[in-house]
Amino acid sequence: MTRPTLDTELRLLEQGATWVIAVDEVGRGALAGPVWVSAGAWSAEASSAPDGLRDSKLVAESKRPALAEAGAAWLHATASGYQAPDFIDQHGIIPALATAGATAVRQVWEEVGSPDHTVVLLDGVHDWLSPELGGLLPVVTQKKADRDCLSVAAVSLVAKVSRDQVMIEADGDYPHYGFAGNKGYSSPQHQQALREHGPCVLHRMTWIPAPELPLHED
Repeated sequence: MTRPTLDTELRLLEQGATWVIAVDEVGRGALAGPVWVSAGAWSAEASSAPDGLRDSKLVAESKRPALAEAGAAWLHATASGYQAPDFIDQHGIIPALATAGATAVRQVWEEVGSPDHTVVLLDGVHDWLSPELGGLLPVVTQKKADRDCLSVAAVSLVAKVSRDQVMIEADGDYPHYGFAGNKGYSSPQHQQALREHGPCVLHRMTWIPAPELPLHED
């Protein structure tokens, strides 16, 4: 298993950065629930990273909450932003990611004193964040940053645990769909529930397989 390191973060410091704000998202491909973006500020003054930090996809669900808490404590500040299904339906997933991510980044940056020479490290190869930040901070993208970079691995856990909790709580209000298990992603049970009950208000109406089904409201 690949273990994340601080190689990228230290390289950014060598290039003139004094702070790195790591960013990762979760929920991008779900049929229901919000898209969620978390950010966290790291600098060379941070203590040693907690053992076990990994991309959230590589960590057992039972171990994620404790690691997310440890990762958040290791970073100087963390914050999250999200956009609801109706925003995604109206504006699309990229604007949803951008507005959620910009909210998280701005909050983190302000919490650490809005320092100069701060760079954003964004997981992936597509910079969907810069247009919404409006030149506030430079953004560096890196493929598999959640797997390879410790700061991004930490925020990936924060994002995953935070959004999962939202979907677990939603399961009590909408038990037909199995949100506690599938977290809003497509699964055989979820697809069957959509066929039998139609969508609920947490579904992205433009994403579900049969948007003509009536809205399930009870």
